[in-house]
Amino acid sequence: MLVDDQHLVRAGFRMVLDYQDDLEVVGEAGDGAEALRLLRTTEADVVVMDLRMPVLGGVAATRQICAAGPRPRVLVLTTFDTDEEAFAALQAGASGFLLKSVPPDELLTAIRVVAGGDAVVAPRVTRRLLDRFAGRLVPRADSAAAAPDLTDREKEVLLLVAQGLSNVEIGGRLQVAEATVKTHIGRILAKLGLRDRVQAVVFAYESGLVRPGRDT
Repeated sequence: MLVDDQHLVRAGFRMVLDYQDDLEVVGEAGDGAEALRLLRTTEADVVVMDLRMPVLGGVAATRQICAAGPRPRVLVLTTFDTDEEAFAALQAGASGFLLKSVPPDELLTAIRVVAGGDAVVAPRVTRRLLDRFAGRLVPRADSAAAAPDLTDREKEVLLLVAQGLSNVEIGGRLQVAEATVKTHIGRILAKLGLRDRVQAVVFAYESGLVRPGRDT
């Protein structure tokens, strides 16, 4: 689903997407409120969301969409390259954050990655944002109860994810195979009800497992 208040922008995105055999535009909306109404009757795997729109902005709409369930996932596109907006979008639950100036191939890749359950914002970028804006984080009501459900090894992996390490780097640090790291991360996300690695980093900060400017 394409959500943008500029019709020409949506038309441009649709033109690119319509050429892809594995992607289909199932709906368009001119603001966040219209998108929420449309999603009540239309199933979508990914919502490509603008941030600055009338009636209901992208961050507020993203928050409501992500609170309703694991699908659809939200990929935010904006013309404004600001840390504040990236932080707000990620905390709202977005699985990706890209500029509208991104090349078409990168946009298509990002949509496919988000649809597949991963994130397109590097964990290191997420950590930089959270270190800067940690004072604005609202602690999760379920964080204290959820974290103890993790095993010691899963907590160790979560901390390394929050530090921005890749699966290969985590495997090297713990001396385990990359496939084993992927298994641990999958279990962490399932136990905590999180969408992807970026949301795991946000959780680590919100729950107090990681503090700004510190590795543990």
